[in-house]
Amino acid sequence: MTAADWLPVVFIGLMGLAVLVYAILDGYDLGVGILLPMRAQDEPQRDTMIASIGPFWDANETWLVLGVGLLLIAFPTAHSLVLTNLYIPTAIMLIGLILRGVSFDFRAKAAVDHKLAWDRTFKGGSLLVSLTQGYMLGQYVMGFDSNWPAQLFSILSAFGVTAAYAYIGGAWLIMKTEGELQERAIRWTRRAGRAAFVGVVAVSAVNPMVNPGVFDRWFDFPLVMFVLLVPIICFFAFIANEILLRRLPKVDDRHCWLPFINVLLVFLMCFTGLAFSFYPEIVPGELNIWQAAAAPESLMFVLVGALIVVPVILIYTIFSYRVFHGKATDLQYH
Repeated sequence: MTAADWLPVVFIGLMGLAVLVYAILDGYDLGVGILLPMRAQDEPQRDTMIASIGPFWDANETWLVLGVGLLLIAFPTAHSLVLTNLYIPTAIMLIGLILRGVSFDFRAKAAVDHKLAWDRTFKGGSLLVSLTQGYMLGQYVMGFDSNWPAQLFSILSAFGVTAAYAYIGGAWLIMKTEGELQERAIRWTRRAGRAAFVGVVAVSAVNPMVNPGVFDRWFDFPLVMFVLLVPIICFFAFIANEILLRRLPKVDDRHCWLPFINVLLVFLMCFTGLAFSFYPEIVPGELNIWQAAAAPESLMFVLVGALIVVPVILIYTIFSYRVFHGKATDLQYH
């Protein structure tokens, strides 16, 4: 096996890792932003919600930068094709990320009368990012088709991803908060989970219909006996969470972390399903990873840097979550 054969596989694996970790980590802090209650009397709860993501939210976006950077460097042809089709939603997503960053800082520096406005901006930015990411996922699944059924599906995907982010954000709040806010987070998580379930079912049903190769791959015997474990595990994770959320909160806050683990399992199964559906294609129906890959010499050079940078980011991420584990405390700015 030559370097030209295995290097694209390594880089698509690294890119997949970056996308999955981003969806989980930035997903929950986008979800917290989406769930911010906007009544004036909810300001203490908004402060606690912001405090729960304060040490992490900015660093979580590092994984998005890493994923896009790997796509650009390792698969430049695919990067050009994807961005050509998704230029406008990508620009809108960046606007949302800017709104989140600005409002997160300005809510602490603005006059008291303007704090609610910046909280609304943070919530709006979170919604904008989530909706555009869901729309881009829908367009990817539909092969960047511009007809109205593809647009309708992409809009459905936008709401599905937004619900999924609210789902993991609510589960994060259950783990990080207590009292009345935790009880509200339980209700938010149950509602978001049901909406996310509908979105997952819709994507799972439409994907094989619009991509015949995906249908053949999923239902090829005897492989079907193994790959169908993915949707089965995902389904039972949804059901287990629904049952668990009905019983929370428990005495001594037992099992407050379990909803987040269940949602992690949902995210992992959904990502596994999408990866299995399209691999080795990086642009469905047009390019596979070997056709889109950069020259082996370039990939080998970049691999050296990736083998240093990726472990450092992983170690830093684990360390930061270890330092700031436990319940969210009162919000403080320094």
